[in-house]
Amino acid sequence: MLLEGKRAFITGSSRGIGRAIAIQMAKHGADVVVHYRRQPEEAEATAQAIRDLGRRAMVVKAELEIQDELNQAFDQIEREFGDLDIFVANAAASAFKPIEQLKDYHLDRTYRVVIHSTVFAAQRVIPMMERRGGGRIITMSSMGSTFTLPNYATLGTAKAALEALTRYLARETAPKNITVNAINPGVVDTESARFYGADHYDAYRRDVEAHTPLGRLASPEEVADVAVFLASDLSRFVTGQVIWVDGGLTLLTGGFESF
Repeated sequence: MLLEGKRAFITGSSRGIGRAIAIQMAKHGADVVVHYRRQPEEAEATAQAIRDLGRRAMVVKAELEIQDELNQAFDQIEREFGDLDIFVANAAASAFKPIEQLKDYHLDRTYRVVIHSTVFAAQRVIPMMERRGGGRIITMSSMGSTFTLPNYATLGTAKAALEALTRYLARETAPKNITVNAINPGVVDTESARFYGADHYDAYRRDVEAHTPLGRLASPEEVADVAVFLASDLSRFVTGQVIWVDGGLTLLTGGFESF
């Protein structure tokens, strides 16, 4: 198994891409910490799916934008689970509004969840990985980091900053045998995509599929498979990179017509 004996912590893993990553890593031998903010039942269901695979699972709750809660989650992990080999910064938050309607709290929450929490989590997880002889940090970006999408400025700029942070972390942690890479998954068939598309979702999906050479959206599991690769020894010489998992969408994207 690619991740036999490894311990992973995935933020925002009660559903969607995070859940798929947690389960795929467990299938490859990892024990997993599942994180949630508001869905304890979904988090426990994810943890039970991991246990059903014969792996150890733990559930932690935290508002990631609150540093004390993030630290409490790491304290609990250290006490009850042990040091970590893999950390996936998957959680995000945003208000999908045009720039003219943005308020301070919209920007503050998005940047705290996407950027601040990744910095403070790295400060906690790097010493844990050092004690394990090295590790893997994976961040979850978005095509809005590179392409302009309607009502996406808050999250898109945060994800662009996250990609830059990924490169800086990669440079600083390389001497510690820690690699840091980002996944940019394009458009994935999740509740989050439906929430973003809202009343336009069906047209948005058709538009994306028409611009994607492989002709469809990604599944969460297809993104999770790339996360497993980046978490494994197969990627040991890959660091500071953004891996696009978009079915070729960015080869053709010149703008969508569905908004």
